[in-house]
Amino acid sequence: MTTQVVAWRVMTWKALLLFAALLLVLSLTGCGSTGPAPVYDAYGPAPAGYYRIRRGDTLHKIAGRHRVGFETLARWNDLGPPYRIYAGSLLRVEPPQGARSASIRGGTKTAKTTKTKTKQTRATRKNTHETSTSTSTRKSDGSGKAVSGLQWRWPLEGKVVQRFRSGDRTRQGIRIVGRSGQKVLAAEAGTVVYSGSGLKGYGNLIIVKHNNSYLSAYGFNRRLLVSEGATVKRGQGVAEVGQASDGKYRLHFEIRRNGTAVDPLKYLP
Repeated sequence: MTTQVVAWRVMTWKALLLFAALLLVLSLTGCGSTGPAPVYDAYGPAPAGYYRIRRGDTLHKIAGRHRVGFETLARWNDLGPPYRIYAGSLLRVEPPQGARSASIRGGTKTAKTTKTKTKQTRATRKNTHETSTSTSTRKSDGSGKAVSGLQWRWPLEGKVVQRFRSGDRTRQGIRIVGRSGQKVLAAEAGTVVYSGSGLKGYGNLIIVKHNNSYLSAYGFNRRLLVSEGATVKRGQGVAEVGQASDGKYRLHFEIRRNGTAVDPLKYLP
């Protein structure tokens, strides 16, 4: 085994151990907590109204299993020909809030009761309020950019709906709104040191090493486009946007300096 191969494996395992340690801390601090659940829940149980896609599933099979018209199911999930779906992703199998299903098998129409709608509306308003008070659209001072010596760029064009919070282990990065299949871009040039779904809670994850101090991580992906060992350029597509546990398309993005999570908004332009 060459010295170069040994060095490469050591670098990869260092990155994996770093993230594994983080997840261990999250699991321990979460025990007995009555606060909000950690953000690292991309592959948790499917929420109400959604189905977690399994290997071998097709849109036709799922539609039949849930007694929903194929075209209706495609419309609810913004899917078009060739109707590709991916194992591990979430698929909406009940009508979106306020919508009616006009093509349930047998012609039966379904609607939420007024009571249910009221609860959903209140929950939506609450979530909207929490988002608006704790997040903002793309706003950054870029103060860390010069310190890093790197030319960071945004990994995704979209609104930031969750910001980094120092000292809060459930907010070690930011979440950016995306669209199904939208390309996730490398925030800087570097080497892919991890590409897979073995780190529970991150979903399909990409980790890029930029220099001896900085790593960037891209989680909740639908599909990974690069493999371990690949050299990527700044702005190169590394993955496709996937879903968080609430069924919404999101990118979880982190920047880490010497193993410690830092606020990405202080580095992004």
